[in-house]
Amino acid sequence: MSISEPDLKNKGAIISAKLGTKQAIIDILEKAMDKGIFDAVLIPMRVPAGDSFAYVLIKDKSLLKEAFPLPPVMSVQGGHAVSSVTRLGKGKTKIAVVMRPCEIRATIELSKLGQTNLENITLISIDCPGVLPISDFLSDPKKSIKLFDDAVQKWDDKIMRPVCQICDKSSMITGDIHIGTLGAKKDSFFIISSSQKGNDVLDKLDIALKDSIDSWEAKVKIISEEKLKKRKKNLKELKSKIGGIDNLLDAFSQCINCHNCMRVCPICYCRLCYFDSDKVKHPSEDYLQRAESKGSIRFLPDTTLFQMGRMMHMSLSCVSCGACEDACPMSIPVAQIFSMVADDTQGLFDYVSGRSLDEPLPLVTYKEEELHEVEDAND
Repeated sequence: MSISEPDLKNKGAIISAKLGTKQAIIDILEKAMDKGIFDAVLIPMRVPAGDSFAYVLIKDKSLLKEAFPLPPVMSVQGGHAVSSVTRLGKGKTKIAVVMRPCEIRATIELSKLGQTNLENITLISIDCPGVLPISDFLSDPKKSIKLFDDAVQKWDDKIMRPVCQICDKSSMITGDIHIGTLGAKKDSFFIISSSQKGNDVLDKLDIALKDSIDSWEAKVKIISEEKLKKRKKNLKELKSKIGGIDNLLDAFSQCINCHNCMRVCPICYCRLCYFDSDKVKHPSEDYLQRAESKGSIRFLPDTTLFQMGRMMHMSLSCVSCGACEDACPMSIPVAQIFSMVADDTQGLFDYVSGRSLDEPLPLVTYKEEELHEVEDAND
């Protein structure tokens, strides 16, 4: 899965969307189910109450009319949903999965970690301007949906979450098929294949990849460069604020040890986290001894240790999806902090999480010549 394959480069299909991009995508998915290309579709849908969205595995194609390919919030990280469907094996059902690029990247990381099986899964991504903070959305869902739709049309990220505003990979193709809205003429969008599986699906749908996607690539390049520049600036400012042990402790001082960030993170897949185990539950005498040695001890204890442990566990696979920050009841900028750390740790290995299914995880790959800059710094 890579957009660098020569026979796939610079070609796509221009799709008419007179009734809107959403309806055109649904029409394509319905046609694919009619032809037996897919047996089911995993896609976000608005819940009946209208105040949230959920991933739904659809077998009845008539229900696709209620689908929401690009919802305004990320109530569930799509990688979690795919893992739930495929973790125990590939199954026989051919499933199309429609997600944001960061969710697909998380799914690919989970595949490398043995948590998903993608053999019968077709990953379909969409250009993504970001999502709204869940707290903003819940304050007025109806108004928020309209604001989000307007922002998507203008590609305006000012109302999106902070971590989305600095995402330079919002159009990154790592799945099988990508829907590109950037650089497209009015009432149309691009369909781009990035794998042989994607080629086969589009061929069966009689969608010929013969149109230039130069305008899409040009627009993506401009936006990605702008976002990357903003990302470096914002994360540099963040690093200056939380650098050093005192500042780091202060950054996590409001943590209440709820572990919500861990539970919504697709990369934190352990069935039992060490920090939820009996290993971190101590008899009262231990707490009294620690209180005596320090003068006092905060309860709940070890909140910073939990955050640091999680960073070490998953920062190499972090996709900066922002789910952790949405889930934090104390409004700690968890996603921004983890994005900053992930940039550093992934940069050491020239690794981008979810960039390619064929790119091995750095910590399970032995290289005789590696990390000399770290050795030199310690000499």
